[in-house]
Formats: sequence, structure tokens, C-alpha cells
Amino acid sequence: MTSTFRVAAASLSAASLVLAGCSSSDTDDATGGADGAITGEITVYAAASLKATFTELGAQFEAAHPGTTVTFTFAGSSDLVTQLTQGAPGDVFASADTANMTKAVDAGLIAGEPTNFATNTLTIVTPPDNPAGITSFADLATPGAKVVVCAPQVPCGSATATLESATGVDITPVSEESAVTDVLGKVTAGEADAGLVYVTDASGAGDSVQTVPFPESTQAVNTYPVAVLEESRNASAAEAFEELLTGPEGRAVLENAGFAAP
Repeated sequence: MTSTFRVAAASLSAASLVLAGCSSSDTDDATGGADGAITGEITVYAAASLKATFTELGAQFEAAHPGTTVTFTFAGSSDLVTQLTQGAPGDVFASADTANMTKAVDAGLIAGEPTNFATNTLTIVTPPDNPAGITSFADLATPGAKVVVCAPQVPCGSATATLESATGVDITPVSEESAVTDVLGKVTAGEADAGLVYVTDASGAGDSVQTVPFPESTQAVNTYPVAVLEESRNASAAEAFEELLTGPEGRAVLENAGFAAP
């Protein structure tokens, strides 16, 4: 009897180990293995002005976490909030201002608290030959000057309105664009004499534009927040991407592009 009991006990013990192993595998997060590795896909909704830096950071993230894929949707921050409130699936949202992030928070889209990770200011860009002779912010109101700005609901447009109010300069643009990259595109294509874009966009455009800094720009500083989305299907990877963005590696990439610290 004793011998039989020992055999039965050993069999039960072995079965328990097998079941425990299966249970551990079954309960691992779908985004990581038993060792806690970050894997899987994430979708990041980011302001258009972040395209170059986030593309670089996405490549860094995928290299640091084999088995991950980062997909980006770049647009004006207000357009991104609209997409998200209408049910577009995503994991991370990075806005070019706090106002649109607040809209996302109020809509119940955000998990936890947003984190500010950068700041940006506006500058003037013209075609390389500066056909309208723009040398100051006030020159943007010169009659006949073809000036392009962002639409008021877009962060760069809101900053433009703030500057107009602070300086008393009333710009009459020939068009209002839904993203800062569209403003830059109009200028580089020669369709405008000048445009208001972020200093980071001007820097990235290189010799295709002439940059005209103006001191009044400090009166409208945009702060960029980032947050993991409440409906993220890969929260572990989303949080890891946010940590990269706000950590030293992300800070270095952002500073290299011209973003200032928050």
C-alpha cells in the first residue's frame, strides 16, 4: 500500500508540474513572453510636426525590442483626436499642445496621466530667395504678401492666433492648413511667400527654405504631451514606447531636431 501510494503521489506531482507549466504559458501577457520581453504591434497617433523624430524613435524601439512593430498615424492634433473619438484603434497619442490632449482626456480616451515631453515655438519660413522680403513677424501683414498658416483648431494655428493677439499684427492668410507640414509644403513648392511653422520643421527643411526668426515667438510656446490610450491592445509595449520617448534616448533625438525640454 505504501509503495502504491508513493507511485500515485509521484504521478500527481508530475501532472501538477505539467499543468503549472501550461498555466504559466497560458497566462503570459500576449505582448510578452515569460521573461517579460516586449513584443507585438503598437499604433502611435502623433502630431505632424513629430514625423521625423518619431520615425527615428520607432526604428530605435523596434531594434531594442525584437518582435515589435510600430505603426504611425501623423496628422494635425485636432484631426487625431477626432479619429480617436470616432473609434480608431490605437495605443499611444502624442499631441502638439495640451488643449487637444485635454480633449482626449475628457473623452475618456487616455489611461493614466499624460506626460509632457517637449516644447516647440513658431518661426517664419520663406522660399530661399524670400520674394516678399519678409524680415519680421509684422511683415506677414504686408498687403499682397501670400502667407500660409495653420487653421485655428490646429496647435500651430492656435499659436499663430496667440501671437497675433499679443503683437497686434493681423495676418490675412491665403490659406489655412490642417497640419504644419502642409504649411511647409506650400512654401517649399513656391505657392506662398511665407509660412508660420515650428522651428523643428524649418530645421528639417534645410536649404529648401529660408528661416526668419522673430523674438515674439516666445510668447506662444507649445507643450507636447504623450499618453497611453485607454483602449490599447498592447499596453506593455505602449508604455515602453512612452518611456523611450521621455527617457534620455528620446530626449537626445528630440533635442537634435530642435525641440526644447518641457
